[in-house]
Amino acid sequence: MVETVAIARGVLILMRLVTFGLTLGITLISFQAYRKKQSEKLQSAFIGFAFISMGVAITNVITQLGAGGAGTSSLQFIFLQMTETIPFIIGFAMLYLSLYR
Repeated sequence: MVETVAIARGVLILMRLVTFGLTLGITLISFQAYRKKQSEKLQSAFIGFAFISMGVAITNVITQLGAGGAGTSSLQFIFLQMTETIPFIIGFAMLYLSLYR
């Protein structure tokens, strides 16, 4: 049973790394598109993807802190989880802005 949990945890870490890598790739592609053709839409999209990438990274770190039992109280952990949503809110707002324009 312990071996199965270790394998599942390893797969989960790998999946999180793939997710983070994909968000970084999208951010890089959107930055290159913005550099080629500088427009407000592409700038907003690039900023949006950058904040979403940041949100994914922060979520991964906070999840590891909570899963590792780093001694955080439940109120502190809830505050961290609330804080991790800020980059997602900004990122999706910027994507919305880029599509709306």
